Amino acid sequence: MAAQLHPEEESASSWPLPPSQYIDKYTDEAVAAGTAPKPPACIVSEPYSMFGSPFFPNESIIRSLESQRVRRLYPQNYEHKKELKKLNHSILTSFLDLLDILVKAPDSEKRTEKIDDIGLLFINMHHLINEYRQHQARETIKVMMTVQKKQRIDITQRFQQQLEKVKESLKQNQSAATAADVKPSLALLHQLSNISDATEQSEADTATVDDVDEQTLLNLDRLMCTIVDKIDN
Repeated sequence: MAAQLHPEEESASSWPLPPSQYIDKYTDEAVAAGTAPKPPACIVSEPYSMFGSPFFPNESIIRSLESQRVRRLYPQNYEHKKELKKLNHSILTSFLDLLDILVKAPDSEKRTEKIDDIGLLFINMHHLINEYRQHQARETIKVMMTVQKKQRIDITQRFQQQLEKVKESLKQNQSAATAADVKPSLALLHQLSNISDATEQSEADTATVDDVDEQTLLNLDRLMCTIVDKIDN
């Protein structure tokens, strides 16, 4: 069945849609009223190590710099865009200073200090970027849902167009079938009219039925039987 689908109609999603009975429980109204089911509890209840770093189940997804024993280079209240620009300028300046040290005194201890400073700047910048991950995930989901909505609307419109074509085809077939039924009826009416005319002419020419030619009556009877058989069929 999948081979019969057109390429533009195939779903581009790598994962199937979640069950509708699960989605219906997390509507905006249910979340606002607090009736939506709570997320499942964390399976791990004890601290664990990942990539050589200790992690705790109850801590936030994005760990603070202080919990990682890293010095923070920006204030507690900050604007991401402003601080990222400042860190970027600091990295460029520190890199130029490092080049100057490598030219003038490559064996100096300042070289190691400057490399450590640049590493600290990159860690702080990377941490600020990671704080945008949740926003990025929400925007990605919005885009995915918008694309899925557009695909469903397009499929519905194409289905409606095909439905209209089928209705029009059925209407034309019904009209053709009705016309085909009318033609035999008209032919039978014409034959009946001829019979009536012939009968009236016979009655006008003769005074009684006994004087009518026997062959003429047989022909009329045969024609009437044929007409009745066609009507019954």
